[in-house]
Amino acid sequence: MIAIIDYDAGNIKSVEKAIEFLGHECIVTRDREELLKADKVILPGVGAFGDAMEKVNNYGLVDVIHEIVDKGTPFLGICLGLQLIFDESEEAPGVKGLGLLRGKIVKFPEGELKVPQIGWNSLHLINDGKLFKNIKEGSYVYFVHSYYLKAEDESVVKATSEYMTTFHASVESGNVFACQFHPEKSSDVGLAILKNFLEMD
Repeated sequence: MIAIIDYDAGNIKSVEKAIEFLGHECIVTRDREELLKADKVILPGVGAFGDAMEKVNNYGLVDVIHEIVDKGTPFLGICLGLQLIFDESEEAPGVKGLGLLRGKIVKFPEGELKVPQIGWNSLHLINDGKLFKNIKEGSYVYFVHSYYLKAEDESVVKATSEYMTTFHASVESGNVFACQFHPEKSSDVGLAILKNFLEMD
């Protein structure tokens, strides 16, 4: 059973449909017991870092998420879900993230390109990521974001992309996985990435 964490932060339906399309049962929940007994857990998200962390805290999900990760359950953050698993974000100064991995979310620099980045962009694959098994270098995926990740430990970075700067597009550390892009909206490539996560031991 795949659990999708429900904390009122968008894009849950598209993630749920993608998982069902790939032939897996899933549940959308914020119930502690349901989350702890799931085989894999996904933290999706669209919106602002501060508002999202307020909801995660209000629903009592911080300790539950740490418990899920500590017990070794494969855990995937998507889009805002990637940002929340790090320490902090320039979007919400003073708001603590989940701190599952070290790093900071920063605003794109001023430039000729529009922010947010909305649309398809290619991935540069590095450090042999499990999510990217059988995925070709330069594959295109779908992004929607105004802020990007600067991970403290670059060995956890498994994909980068370019938009005014080189940014960290996907990370893996132990049983924690995350991607800034939306695999559920990234056509066949995205579904293959999601399938790699769903079929992990």
